[in-house]
Amino acid sequence: MRVLVAGATGVIGRQLMPLLATHGLHGIALARNAPRAAEAERTGAQVVTADALDAAAVDAAVAEAEPDAIVNMLTAIPAVIKPRRMAEQFETTDRLRTEGTAHLLAAARRHGVRHTIAQSVAFAYDPDAGLRPAVEDDPLWRAPAAQFAPALAAVRGLEEQVVAANGLVLRFGHLYGPGTAFGAGGSTTRAVRKRRMPVIGGGTATFSFLHTHDAATAILAALDRPAAAGIVNVVDDDPATVSEWLPYLAELVEARPPFRLPAALARMLVGSWGVQFHTRLRGADNTRAATTLGWHPRHSSWREGLAHDLTGAHLDHPVD
Repeated sequence: MRVLVAGATGVIGRQLMPLLATHGLHGIALARNAPRAAEAERTGAQVVTADALDAAAVDAAVAEAEPDAIVNMLTAIPAVIKPRRMAEQFETTDRLRTEGTAHLLAAARRHGVRHTIAQSVAFAYDPDAGLRPAVEDDPLWRAPAAQFAPALAAVRGLEEQVVAANGLVLRFGHLYGPGTAFGAGGSTTRAVRKRRMPVIGGGTATFSFLHTHDAATAILAALDRPAAAGIVNVVDDDPATVSEWLPYLAELVEARPPFRLPAALARMLVGSWGVQFHTRLRGADNTRAATTLGWHPRHSSWREGLAHDLTGAHLDHPVD
């Protein structure tokens, strides 16, 4: 199977491309420019070059690649996210999720590619719709803070396009692993080390985490099931509140415990979305991933995954 990967040099793509080769699949990286192409080529992958926001270039790249499947992980997320400026910081990512997805799907239709998989997020469920971990049929956030609204609209747009094309949407949890904000040198880990990330308003937001390696294996599982379509949550088995995972992360990196900040004061510093991110997010349920894709996370809990990544703690199983 020939698999065109848009986003091959991202944190998931860097895990996915070697796995494709070891599982007998021919990975082809879609690179935006020459530097990205050179980075992808170092993995040994075939590379085609196109700006995803250029419809004609995408069409030509798909024609050249001749893929059997397309994996869409197009984003341009900054290394450090500033909640007050999220709408501005995510403008390119929002366009990639809407326009870039449209270009890839149009090229797929034109060139007979029948299997499309796209990355979405599992932390945009409406917190007012229930307390249990959300399933895929639960509604997305109806009225989030203004800073998150454009990103949510782009996520909806991506998902609607992919589902209408009979493709598969993988809603990934909060990513950790090499190169992420939770990696050894990532922005979240650095902030925790410097005691610059407080528990806001009780830290009642629930996070469903996902290691980047587990995200890659979920894509492999989806490629193995070309008939799979619709929306699937891809998260670990252990939803956790900020008040649980933030002190644990501080302990792992040998930092002082995070201080606590009232929501009203935090809102002046990080805006309404910064507060909602720490107090209102809803976790997600991964049952459908098991039943539809036969997928289970290698890191069933963020606790063992973070410990392995940040301290080298022994696991009962190796990481490929």
